[in-house]
Amino acid sequence: MRAPRFSRLAFLATLGTFSVFSCSKDQESAAVQPVASHQQDAKVEQAYPGQTGESQAGYLGGQPIEYRSINGELIYEGDIILTADQVAKSTGTARPESAGRTSGRWPSAVVYYTIDAALPNQARVTDAIAHWQANTPIRFVKRTTQANYVTFRVGSGCSSNIGMVGGRQYINLASGCTTGNNIHEIGHALGLFHEQTRNDRDTYVNILTQNIQSGYESNFSKYSALGYGGTDYGMLDFGSIMMYGSFSFSSNGQPTITKKDGSTFNIQRTGLSAGDKTGIDAMY
Repeated sequence: MRAPRFSRLAFLATLGTFSVFSCSKDQESAAVQPVASHQQDAKVEQAYPGQTGESQAGYLGGQPIEYRSINGELIYEGDIILTADQVAKSTGTARPESAGRTSGRWPSAVVYYTIDAALPNQARVTDAIAHWQANTPIRFVKRTTQANYVTFRVGSGCSSNIGMVGGRQYINLASGCTTGNNIHEIGHALGLFHEQTRNDRDTYVNILTQNIQSGYESNFSKYSALGYGGTDYGMLDFGSIMMYGSFSFSSNGQPTITKKDGSTFNIQRTGLSAGDKTGIDAMY
């Protein structure tokens, strides 16, 4: 029997986040059909839609990154909210974690959560949770007194922290954030980055920077595994729910990402792909 292949498994030794990018037995594999790019796009997955903020240079896990300072928050790849502990400016090293802080993985694969009473259409939260529980070992339990938990609340866009950061953290959902977008944001909260930022992505895709909207170029930067105890495995998963589509953040209607042969592909925000499931199984 052929062993499952999964892409980019990396322990972020200094950051404390276990990072998995979606996995794939085949470059095109997915458990669900992609949603056409004109129906849904990664543009909705932004912490502050239409606001690019101020570019900042910093470090994540000891690696130089570019992030954006918007409304006092540190925004990475559009919809990932970094904490001050995760970003260390100038020093080139991550700040040490606070005493007693656990790693970026949720212990025992259990995520404690609350839903803000002011959040409309709460079915998009409960349906997304049900999808994760039906397809992965992750379990969601309503929070009582637990110190580390996620609150789903109203936001300006769709956004989340990356991994378990300690204490209360948020998944922010604007009115346009669908169940599929929420499945994507939960992926970030579990420790997943975007698929197209894999260190080996240039083997599989072309990034057409001339077509990317100004201020969103850093959404397409590679997140290298350099310095971490891990690397990229398997092939990039075009069907991953963590993957952008060919026309995501286009400034001119032309593709921002194509396959190596120049062909385009749709974004997928229906559910976890077969690759996503294998990656989470390996992670948790």
